[in-house]
Amino acid sequence: MRVKLSNIRIPVEANPNIKNAIGRQFHIRTEDIKEFKIVRQAIDARKKDRVCYDFQVLVTLPSHYAPLLKEPNVTEFTPTEPIQYPQWQGTHRPVVVGFGPSGMFAALYLARCQAKPIIIERGEKIEDRKRSVNDFIYTKYLNPNSNIQFGEGGAGTFSDGKLNTNVHSEYNEFVLEEFYKHGAHEDVTYMQNPHVGTDYLEKVVRNIRLEIESLGGEFHFSTTFTDFTCDNGVLTIQCSNDLSLQTNHLLLGLGHSARDTIRTLHQKGLTMEPKPFSMGVRIEHQQNRINKMQYGNYAKFLPPASYKSVIHLKDRSVYTFCMCPGGTVMASASEPNTIVTNGMSERNRDKANANSALLVNVTPEDYYKDSPLDGLDYQEKYEKMAFDVAGDYRAPGNMVGEFLEHRVAKTYRSVKPSYPHGIVYCDFERCMPKYVVDAMREALPLFDRKMRGFADPEAFMTGIETRSSSPVRMLRNDNRMSNISGIYPMGEGAGYAGGIMSAAIDGLKTAIQIVEEA
Repeated sequence: MRVKLSNIRIPVEANPNIKNAIGRQFHIRTEDIKEFKIVRQAIDARKKDRVCYDFQVLVTLPSHYAPLLKEPNVTEFTPTEPIQYPQWQGTHRPVVVGFGPSGMFAALYLARCQAKPIIIERGEKIEDRKRSVNDFIYTKYLNPNSNIQFGEGGAGTFSDGKLNTNVHSEYNEFVLEEFYKHGAHEDVTYMQNPHVGTDYLEKVVRNIRLEIESLGGEFHFSTTFTDFTCDNGVLTIQCSNDLSLQTNHLLLGLGHSARDTIRTLHQKGLTMEPKPFSMGVRIEHQQNRINKMQYGNYAKFLPPASYKSVIHLKDRSVYTFCMCPGGTVMASASEPNTIVTNGMSERNRDKANANSALLVNVTPEDYYKDSPLDGLDYQEKYEKMAFDVAGDYRAPGNMVGEFLEHRVAKTYRSVKPSYPHGIVYCDFERCMPKYVVDAMREALPLFDRKMRGFADPEAFMTGIETRSSSPVRMLRNDNRMSNISGIYPMGEGAGYAGGIMSAAIDGLKTAIQIVEEA
């Protein structure tokens, strides 16, 4: 019989021999454990004097252990139904615009259904994109069509590859397994907060592309979707490089930074609405301080620590997002003469600093005038103001101590900012709305009560972060189609996701829907 055993706790300082722990806790002879598989691994650090691993495992046992099913923390295992791939019946090949997480998983599913999808990606394939990103980091030459926001793999490829999600979906396991099959470490399938690592994501996205190509998928990189017409239910799509295509199913996985394309779609009559987004900074601490804060004296036994927290003020919420242990703050602009930050970690998370977005919610009431695209203008306004602080790609920055005292630091101290183009020290009100700055200043001491040391005076704040989510939602019906027949908005850029996992699942669901109806 196969059972799921939960709440298997092992002190972190001990050798985590899971098989022996299973035997002791559930009174099972270790020789009777024919096979086991970790399905979840977490670290329980709620008690700093006794930090433990917490495992959930799937075990195959002889049938005489059936009475275990009456015990707590033991459940019978019911396998998930495998995903089905019915054969594509559409008249035209489906077209996927954007090869970020939603586009990748939509195209992968369609390819396995023998639909031979055509993928349009304005950026370069990952090998070339990596060179363009490095050109910007080292020479400040920005390729506006291939950068940290645009290109094969989407914006998440140059972050941490975090695969944790708050979305409780039947497809979570499928997506995690596909990342593993295409080159991620096996632990992404069971860690509580799985991450691929930017250095591994390059291999993963390339392998997904190669599978799609092997099944007849067709890629057009460095090609931008520019226009479309609709005639008798057939969409004619115009792209750069004189590419013209016809389809009945256009899947839009644009990403949140494709502002020009979003504006074109709005002009063509695609229904949209403004939505909340967030704005703030990247906050950096020494990683060893975060380890001590989270794990106490057990930090030496454990990998780099992360955190996640939120403070609810009277009128705003301030929260941490996309925390990157042992990582760096990235220069993430996709348009010339703007400053945009993001965070990145490699697989080993071995850099000196931890960084996280420190964000304040922005509502349509803050920016809406008369167009659902006003949020895009609002983002652009402050990204340009941030650039104008220095007149180059140096980012606005300040230390937490001076920030809380309404002063501006002259240099960093123990936490060296990792943003690659350098820092110009300034008052953040020069590049962010006052309510954002005030909310961060009010929240920092409250974060410190929850996580002692978070408001370390020498922690460093680098601005500005504006791209955590899209300020626009493209409306769609229950069949995931927009008001224009045959167009299916999906993922972060359409306002239906907030990370790699949720975007991948949204793209997968969209592809399943169109195969069913084709």
